[in-house]
Amino acid sequence: MATQLKNLSDFSNTEIPSAQAYRFGIVVAEWNAEITNALYQGAYQSLVNNGALPENIFTHAVPGSFELTSGADLLLKTGKLDAVICLGCVIQGETRHFDFICNAVANGVSNVAIKYSKPVIFGVLTTDNQQQAIDRAGGKHGNKGDEAAITAIKMANLAETLNS
Repeated sequence: MATQLKNLSDFSNTEIPSAQAYRFGIVVAEWNAEITNALYQGAYQSLVNNGALPENIFTHAVPGSFELTSGADLLLKTGKLDAVICLGCVIQGETRHFDFICNAVANGVSNVAIKYSKPVIFGVLTTDNQQQAIDRAGGKHGNKGDEAAITAIKMANLAETLNS
């Protein structure tokens, strides 16, 4: 497995622009709260560590990962944000529910990004079990929340660059 011994949240090989000029929304699923709270902490701290002002980070909780799309849509409808980060965790169960939720969220996040021409970042873990989620929410494979925040910064910067 490619991720077996690798911290996926290593950004030492890339330049990260300052986030100071941008306003970010973070939508966090309440389902699997142990994991999503860790993702949120990683995302928030990465934004701040890269220059985002705390008063320019707007966080809203939604019941589950399925509702991340609606949350992102509502935030972007305000016209006040440069990017939205969607954080959730869907763990494989015994039914096909996992497949439907993961596909709906992935497609929904993409559709909201296209609708508003703004970055909407997919920071949703789709794991086979709880341990895989823990490993990717601050564990041995890093924190997907960090990755989502860095992606949001880079995409907000790209949008600004292309629109100026």
